[in-house]
Amino acid sequence: MGGYCGYLATVGGLAAGADTVYIYEEVFDIRDLQANVEHLTQKMKTSIQRGLVLRNENCNENFTTDFIYQLYSEEGRGVFDCRKNILGHMQQGGAPSPFDRNFGTKVAAKAMQWITRTLKDSYKGANFLTKDTACLLGMRRRALVFQPVSQLRDETDFVHRIPKEQWWLKLRPLMKILAKYKTSYDVSDSGQLEHVSRPWDISCIHFYQN
Repeated sequence: MGGYCGYLATVGGLAAGADTVYIYEEVFDIRDLQANVEHLTQKMKTSIQRGLVLRNENCNENFTTDFIYQLYSEEGRGVFDCRKNILGHMQQGGAPSPFDRNFGTKVAAKAMQWITRTLKDSYKGANFLTKDTACLLGMRRRALVFQPVSQLRDETDFVHRIPKEQWWLKLRPLMKILAKYKTSYDVSDSGQLEHVSRPWDISCIHFYQN
């Protein structure tokens, strides 16, 4: 799951301590793959004998999950073994957490308050069928905000179902620092957003020391 959006893969990689996360928004090529394999190989020769690579569903048409798995398997031969796992819909569902229930209640209450207020305004003779009433409720900077669809049109790539600007791309350098790449916030390449549609999906590859 994930489509063209690399958010789930990125935050999942940060949470799980992934060595590399391949996403569509940040273009990569064979040289990047080579550097990642070499980094993992050197790491597995130390006392840290585990690795994790995540791949967003549509991050690259040619560098598929099978391709990356075979590449790491071949280059890591004699140093580490690989295991491939495509999570898919396993990431959905499950028992709601206390956070899920609390958040769902807040969103529902906010929506009902808005609908009630809008209906009351209409009874007073106000025209409630405006471009501002065709809106979406979402969280912006820790606040639940209604935003008209007419405004979202300028901020959204509807073809690929992602925002044109994605705040979480700024977290990507942190991932490389935690994975102990030779990098820093000052020299890391920033995420290059290429607007791109489908539900969430990521693939992951596990590595085990021989």
